[in-house]
Amino acid sequence: MNYPRLILLSISLLLTACSTAPPRNLNDGCSIFREQDDWYEYANDAQDKWGVPIHVQLAIIWQESRFRAKAKAPKDTLLGFIPWGRKSSAYGYAQVKDSTWDWYIDKSGNSGADRDDFEDVTDFIGWYVSYTHKTLGISKWDTYNQYLAYHEGHGGYKRKTYYSKKWLIAVAHKVEQRAMKYRKQINQCKDELDSDWSLWPF
Repeated sequence: MNYPRLILLSISLLLTACSTAPPRNLNDGCSIFREQDDWYEYANDAQDKWGVPIHVQLAIIWQESRFRAKAKAPKDTLLGFIPWGRKSSAYGYAQVKDSTWDWYIDKSGNSGADRDDFEDVTDFIGWYVSYTHKTLGISKWDTYNQYLAYHEGHGGYKRKTYYSKKWLIAVAHKVEQRAMKYRKQINQCKDELDSDWSLWPF
């Protein structure tokens, strides 16, 4: 048995697991960025590039995956009890389907982007919310309607498909409230985060 190789593989797997583990306190935007300090840089870059507030990005990610890098859509069943794949191809931090991710890569030119990479996902959310603003006229700060368009797609939002989904409307309100909470928190620690960010090597 090749013990050195086995040890290196074990270390690699351990580091991978650590790097993708969600932050310990998902209810505090400041705590999230203190624990994952490079995430603030990525979210800030997306805000500068697309004009989409950091708190909106975080609220969408919380709702979609609870900050789990490799989150997948729920498993589906046949006849109510036979395992039958998954309900959709949604994957990653933002639970993006294969077709939507391919569309993003094609339009943004961000080839090689991954749905389980936080930097790529914040750029995706920035791009998608910006596109929603352009096509539907929804403010980039309007978390409630942005989330409805995010969940239903632009066509579904235009057709107001969410009207028949009371549960989705309730979720969208929760996403809005969470975004407001994140905004208040981040405003209180923004100077600290900006100061830490300015000291990072580039």
